[in-house]
Amino acid sequence: MIAKTPTYINVNGRLIDLSQPQVMGILNVTPDSFYAGSRSETEKDIVRRIAQITDEGASIIDTGAYSSRPNAEHISSEEEMRRLRTGLELIRKHQPEAVVSVDTFRADVAKMCVEEYNVAIINDISAGNMDEQMFATVARLGIPYIIMHMQGTPQDMQCHPHYDNLLKEVFYYFSEKVQKLRDLGVKDIILDPGFGFGKTIEHNYELMNHLEEFKLFELPVLVGISRKSMIYKFLGSTPEEALNGTTVLNTIALLKGANILRVHDVKAAVEAVKMVEKMKSCKAF
Repeated sequence: MIAKTPTYINVNGRLIDLSQPQVMGILNVTPDSFYAGSRSETEKDIVRRIAQITDEGASIIDTGAYSSRPNAEHISSEEEMRRLRTGLELIRKHQPEAVVSVDTFRADVAKMCVEEYNVAIINDISAGNMDEQMFATVARLGIPYIIMHMQGTPQDMQCHPHYDNLLKEVFYYFSEKVQKLRDLGVKDIILDPGFGFGKTIEHNYELMNHLEEFKLFELPVLVGISRKSMIYKFLGSTPEEALNGTTVLNTIALLKGANILRVHDVKAAVEAVKMVEKMKSCKAF
């Protein structure tokens, strides 16, 4: 069993202890997310989703306006900002104290979200690879930064993913990124192994099987496997039928030391966290 050690991040001047796993609820303000049930395009849908995320117990709202599904349509920075402004204005109106993360790989978008809407965390699927200004921007903003491993881009990442040694390559990728961020003075870094991003089903399960080894970095780990193809394709179903598989893998991830679960289904994830934490608290476990 993974040892429980305090892991704090500074969120808008408030410390959050990630040794108690947190649930991050997904708010997609896109028309083309891979899971149709997660799309929130109208103001009514967005407000309903914000309420659902908070009412079901998530401690972080992660909003994104650029779909990162395989073969996703590329949109401009201006369009991404327009969509995000709609979502962020509604979050600040209806849940002004919410801890908000923005899923973007663009430095100018990150800057706008933090400066105009007090966004607390930037979640970058490319770990700076798709915008060379991102690392310096995050350092200036002084906020927690989630870096994900991805081979390629959303447009081509699933064409022919290949690794000579998956774990060695992912670990080397993170070691380089973390060092560069540390050199710039970034204090709060969160690692996301990037399940489903430039990886086959076998790669994804290999990563999950070795998830506890990411603790070598002594940094919080985020797991985002909610309703992904590593579940529904493996089981021969659809994203709409993948909740049970998602909960199973989220539970495994928690047992292997995951600090944040990024999910569509907040209630199920919150319950998984509560049950795993209860088991860990029992002396006989």
